[in-house]
Amino acid sequence: MKKIFLLAVLVFISLASKPRKITWVAIGDSITYLNDHQNETGNRVTKGYMTLISEKHPNIEYKNQGHNGWTSVNIADKIESLEIVKADVYTVFLGTNDWWQGKSLGTITDYQQNTGTGTVYGAFRIINNKLKQLNKKARIILITPMQRGDFVYINSSKNNAYGSYKPKKEQTLEQFANAIVEIGKFEKVPVVDLYHDSGITLDNMVSFKKLKDPQTGGYKNYTYPEYTTIPFDPLKDDYPYPVEAVNMTYDGLHPSDKGYQVIADMLAAKWKGLK
Repeated sequence: MKKIFLLAVLVFISLASKPRKITWVAIGDSITYLNDHQNETGNRVTKGYMTLISEKHPNIEYKNQGHNGWTSVNIADKIESLEIVKADVYTVFLGTNDWWQGKSLGTITDYQQNTGTGTVYGAFRIINNKLKQLNKKARIILITPMQRGDFVYINSSKNNAYGSYKPKKEQTLEQFANAIVEIGKFEKVPVVDLYHDSGITLDNMVSFKKLKDPQTGGYKNYTYPEYTTIPFDPLKDDYPYPVEAVNMTYDGLHPSDKGYQVIADMLAAKWKGLK
């Protein structure tokens, strides 16, 4: 009888000491999507921020709701059809595509009054409302967009975009980052401010950009900000980011392993109880 009792106690202690499973849904754009699609990075990425966190904390199970090229407006418009599941933790990592696609930012009033997807503020309200509906006790963590250099898609140079060093449609990327910080303060939820606090900047986005010298026609490695003044022809020029150019990103926009580690560390620091 004592043996059975002792066995029961040991089983109870084992179960009680086992970390509770935590479910996590990561909502985002290509930076989130690529966590599970390394083949689309030219295999330059081995582990995204979700993998890094879940490997360190095996009790966490994540679901990837990253959507290539999507904006917060896209997510809000499709929120009921995305099959977002009930979870303990939701992270929302959006904004860089809203900026590039020229979505109207709006103001905090659009968020407060739930004015809809005409603005980014309004889109974030729809997203957050849905997450609260799924689990009112869930932890929501917002992540601002990173700064970005000149993006050139590794699989097609014709897909390219200039960096956050100048506005797009009279809006700066920093304004979008500030909006997410403001929403976080209003909702009293944590914000991982990659734009201002990550140390990922235009200076270290890439180590250099390999471009043709306009004077000689020969290739030369240009660093920021000089590379912003040198033309790039996607139809005639070589891909400007060889492996040696990889720094915080591998293509001027999407994080490298080094960049993803920064994101994972900052997210873990804002994730209460996660050490």
